[in-house]
Amino acid sequence: MENIMTELIVIRHGETDWNRQQRFQGQIDVPLNAAGRAQAERLARRLASESFDAVVASDLQRAFATAQAAAGARPIEVDPLWREQAFGVVEGLDAATIAQQHPELWAQWLRHDADYALPGGGESVRAFHDRVLRGLQRVVQAHAGRSVAVFTHGGVLDMLWRAAQRLTLHGARSCEIPNTGINRLRWRDGSLHILQWADAAHLEGLPAQPDTVPLTLHSAVAPAV
Repeated sequence: MENIMTELIVIRHGETDWNRQQRFQGQIDVPLNAAGRAQAERLARRLASESFDAVVASDLQRAFATAQAAAGARPIEVDPLWREQAFGVVEGLDAATIAQQHPELWAQWLRHDADYALPGGGESVRAFHDRVLRGLQRVVQAHAGRSVAVFTHGGVLDMLWRAAQRLTLHGARSCEIPNTGINRLRWRDGSLHILQWADAAHLEGLPAQPDTVPLTLHSAVAPAV
């Protein structure tokens, strides 16, 4: 089993209004906006010639709707393990509002401590990372030796990036994660490998996205969720 390769195409959902407004979406079920639907349509055309055996999606509608647009007639396996990180009391708020209404929480958040969980049901990065890896294990065990498209969220992709690069869970995000960007990964010999990251060539000519710059450069900006 360890020598079997599983190919993964992991894709962040299309844009929402809250992405554009730089709000923490977390697990609030925000729909795609017009730009997000256009991105999903472009993605569908881009993937039309791709051969993959299974489709998995977060149950949040921004990811599931993106999967519906791109999956064609393929059935979609819905799995809440691929949901975005939960941000507790700050979900739905932008960075400026959080800094004003919850200054102590915002200061703690900006320390990027992997073990810090926001109150009100928030997940620490460590707990979130563990959940994402459980989702990954479920996919590679169920679809060993096959090709799988996974439709998920920005924070999830950050966790996969860190796992593949063997990076610390402490600290801000350091990779670009565009809406509907294509990320090709391979599970082999019990570990995750990145083949291609943040391919967004299919979005050429569409409006620029609000949050594709790594957070190490903009530490006070809400995450790309």
